[in-house]
Amino acid sequence: MFFDEDDEGEVSFGESSDAERDMTPDIPKAPSVKTFDDDGDFSAAGDVDGDTLRAFVVAVIYANAAVLLVALGPLVWFFEGWSRIGAGLLVVGALAGIRTYQTYRSWDRSRDAGDEDDADDEGGGAESADHSDRDRSSEP
Repeated sequence: MFFDEDDEGEVSFGESSDAERDMTPDIPKAPSVKTFDDDGDFSAAGDVDGDTLRAFVVAVIYANAAVLLVALGPLVWFFEGWSRIGAGLLVVGALAGIRTYQTYRSWDRSRDAGDEDDADDEGGGAESADHSDRDRSSEP
């Protein structure tokens, strides 16, 4: 085994040889995906109905408060022994959960009323009312 003067005493660990580099497949490129907000200024959010956006934001705030308080109430009650505060947090969390459901139901009713008004304008009010009644019977 003979060494060149340049390679004398050098051993390359972890580096791939030319043959290994030739046999290694190319790393695939991930496809680009168009996201909701490419510009960063939420310009596409203007396409959403104002009532829908408001109901969504309010329901998210109520739901987050409900989850936090329903989880925190028993923890404070059990670990700290603060039974009044823990019970109060639990009750307020449950009320926030109920308010979340009420917000959704009022938004759903306003959307259904808007659909029926549009159907009445087109002259198909009785037919669309039958469809909405069938849809309601399948809801829990």
